[in-house]
Amino acid sequence: MSSYQKSRPSKAVWLSLPLLLSLGGCEAPLVLSGVEEELQKPIRRTDQLHALAASHQTYVAVGDYGVVLTRARQREGDAWSRQVLPGAPALISLALCPDNTLVALSAERQLWFSQDDALSWQSHPIPTEENLLALTCAPDNRVWAVGSYSTLMVSEDLGQSWDEQSLDEDAMLNTLEFVDTSTAFVTGEYGMVARSDDAGASWQLLEPMPGDFYPLSSAFLDAETAWVSGLDGMILHTQDGGETWRVEPTPVQAPLYGLYADAEVQLALGDRGVVLQREGERWVQVTLPSATPAYLRSALRTQADQVLIAGGQGSLFSLSIQ
Repeated sequence: MSSYQKSRPSKAVWLSLPLLLSLGGCEAPLVLSGVEEELQKPIRRTDQLHALAASHQTYVAVGDYGVVLTRARQREGDAWSRQVLPGAPALISLALCPDNTLVALSAERQLWFSQDDALSWQSHPIPTEENLLALTCAPDNRVWAVGSYSTLMVSEDLGQSWDEQSLDEDAMLNTLEFVDTSTAFVTGEYGMVARSDDAGASWQLLEPMPGDFYPLSSAFLDAETAWVSGLDGMILHTQDGGETWRVEPTPVQAPLYGLYADAEVQLALGDRGVVLQREGERWVQVTLPSATPAYLRSALRTQADQVLIAGGQGSLFSLSIQ
């Protein structure tokens, strides 16, 4: 048994949970006041947003029930526009390819793509029985998706055909990032880390992260420097390409679902509206303009001092950063 394989069941974390309605007991009167007004809004309280990306012309947010929200990049004051993709797929991951194609992954094992700045979308099924959790577009324009049983799917033709490979570990892969044309990292369950130095042709398993850490998100600045976030407010940091990791203190115990990092700013996003910013080698909580009980999951830098943030209950707002 490898260091990644355990006798206990998988503890995969799903962010899109079904709404459970109790049909028994007393029934309250149905209140329709404001429902029609809410339905006219481009962003609604029922929206569960999971990912952000920016094409050459457009900011894009995607989420459950096929929701795609767009706004022109050059007109910051414009309102968001709303569309719903056919079949209302649960869109859980989004990326921009070097050729300006937007690609999105649905929980129904579909690749959705747009080549006109999110105005229209097409889809192809992804031929695997594994659950897929994340996708990215590599510098060579190939689309990659990762998921259960350490599965990696790759397509060279926007999802018309796929090659499937596995690290042969019974573990869920949650993140995949290319840091340059040849170097890529995946992270997953039981602290799994694997690295490729040949554009994904082969993968080398590294030593697991300490404590069976379950990474919910990763942010690689380069082939050496990265952060991963997870449950209980935990953030780990590596400066040697994933060979070793150390804990960086945070002031929260909430799950941290998303990370954003560039050379100047590093942010962590989590449950109940948590936003953390890295200062030195520790993380401090950012005060938001208004409190939100929803999870936050994705961030995108839009200006030198502005970051766009998306999450549950229609959370989609800009945050000033220092």
